[in-house]
Amino acid sequence: MDPNSGKKGLINKLGREELIARLEAETFKRKTVSFYKYVIIEDPEAMRDSLYRIWWALDCLGRIYVAKEGINAQMNVPEHNWDKFVDILYSFPEFKNVPFKMAVEDNGKSFLKLAVKVRKQIVADGLPEDEYDVTNVGKHLSAKEWNENLDGSIVVDMRNHYESEIGKFENAIAPQADTFKEELPEVLEDLKGKEDEKILLYCTGGIRCEKTSAYLKHHGFKDVNQLHGGIIDYHRQIEKEGIENRFKGVNFVFDERLGESINGEIISECHQCGKPSANHVNCANKACNLLFIQCDECAKKHEGCCTPECVEVINMTEEEQKEHRKKHSDKKIFHNHEKVDLRSAFKD
Repeated sequence: MDPNSGKKGLINKLGREELIARLEAETFKRKTVSFYKYVIIEDPEAMRDSLYRIWWALDCLGRIYVAKEGINAQMNVPEHNWDKFVDILYSFPEFKNVPFKMAVEDNGKSFLKLAVKVRKQIVADGLPEDEYDVTNVGKHLSAKEWNENLDGSIVVDMRNHYESEIGKFENAIAPQADTFKEELPEVLEDLKGKEDEKILLYCTGGIRCEKTSAYLKHHGFKDVNQLHGGIIDYHRQIEKEGIENRFKGVNFVFDERLGESINGEIISECHQCGKPSANHVNCANKACNLLFIQCDECAKKHEGCCTPECVEVINMTEEEQKEHRKKHSDKKIFHNHEKVDLRSAFKD
């Protein structure tokens, strides 16, 4: 059991620097994998504790959400423990044969620690339970079927705006929402009057489309389809089967990598200088932590920060920074209207 753990011996308490050092010192490789399943879990707390104990013993890292409605996991697993990991997971009746999505670009450093958390929902949507039925979802399309249906259909990107900014299917509707909860009513409004048309939904790994398709069918949409396995599995299928790649740019991922290239193309730009870039970063000022796009040149020039004020903060002493964080700590993401502010923040 984790000697550095806290509550019930099932919570990591190591700092980021120590976690990074431990990961860098490893002599084995890891596989980055994601999976989800909508399934009734009678006791999410007990399931959470069981999974944490098992995965800690296998040296797994990742972020996993468990709820009464199912599981949503993004993890990396030591290659030498992979078979054991699969066998044990599949031994749970709830997770028998759950499909895996393997990372496109995998350096084995996608996660630093193991976090298994109980949530009300595995994807927060803000919907009342009578607004959808996850047993009544859209048709799952393979990569080949997806490509065949792209032209002439209404294609909707069910990810947040900062995800679609760096990569998307051409001509897809890309809502400018910060969260999935905000996006659902926006998509419903965008599609108003198109209930009889063919709708194609896609997201990173498929989980958001699962709920969106159920939501749209509840609201009278008759021909709802979704990309099976999301962008991650789309890439695997086109590589394996030699299918044309219709996705442009980089797939945003919610781990330490923040992105994996699908076709080598850059469709986005640095928020500070406007040069082509798809490098999402968090501002080096921990009290700011703004998620934005910054090219390598600007990262060096501005010390990984989004504004001169943040540069000032990171050059304070550690004690001064701690005091600053107590007053100003905030986790933010980039909004479109902030681009002008970032571009004009530094005066040469």
